Amino acid sequence: MALAVYALTYITLIEFDISYDKPLLYFVFYGTITGYNFVKYFGLAKFHHRSLANWLKAIQVFSFFSFVLMCYYGLQLPTKILYCISIFGVITFFYAIPFLPKRFFIDKHHNLRSIGGLKVYVIALVWSGITVFLPILNNDKLINADVALTGLQRFMFVIILMLPFEIRDLKFDSLKLSTIPQKIGVRGTKFIGVALIVVLFLIEFFKNDISQNSIIVLFLTLIITSILLMVAKVEQHKYYSAFWVEGVPVLWLLLLLWLN
Repeated sequence: MALAVYALTYITLIEFDISYDKPLLYFVFYGTITGYNFVKYFGLAKFHHRSLANWLKAIQVFSFFSFVLMCYYGLQLPTKILYCISIFGVITFFYAIPFLPKRFFIDKHHNLRSIGGLKVYVIALVWSGITVFLPILNNDKLINADVALTGLQRFMFVIILMLPFEIRDLKFDSLKLSTIPQKIGVRGTKFIGVALIVVLFLIEFFKNDISQNSIIVLFLTLIITSILLMVAKVEQHKYYSAFWVEGVPVLWLLLLLWLN
């Protein structure tokens, strides 16, 4: 996942003709590891802190060093960027930590991820903000129409990538989560995903600065994404979503680097 977020951020730099931004890219990479492990393993560490399994201890140590490196590269970023990052940090924090009354939630965790139907949109919002707007602001570029459209595309792209995960988790998720597949079924989810892919591609032609290479790479990436979405099923290999689907942004970046 960290490589995927790194790749999407790097793609923004390439699309807007910005030089390789090492501090930001490395901050995003290590920050993603820190944030993901915090969200995923906070509950386990909370209830098993006295008798942590060896694998969980190893993850905690790895997360600690990732946090240190995140801070190291974060200190190299301008104050205005740190303010922006703090907003996404707060969202990530409340995504995992209980903070509101029980009536807002579908289970006892009382965090943002427990609000029915909200999970995928929170993730898409954070990813689009970090991978599009942070590199633009960090390099003193204006947030113009092209940037806004790219942000919208990235938001849609992350939602599309989440759909195979949502399909996979149908057998695990509580019905109260109100995920997209739970609401409209697997076939409906795939239809929505393909429709989003078409709209995402068409948005590219509304930009003022259009690159032929970017269009070609985007088209190939979306074709691969649509195939992965259409083939997705509830009973899927454990690496189908966690490797092949998450690897799409990395493939997108490699194709873009190759053509450029």
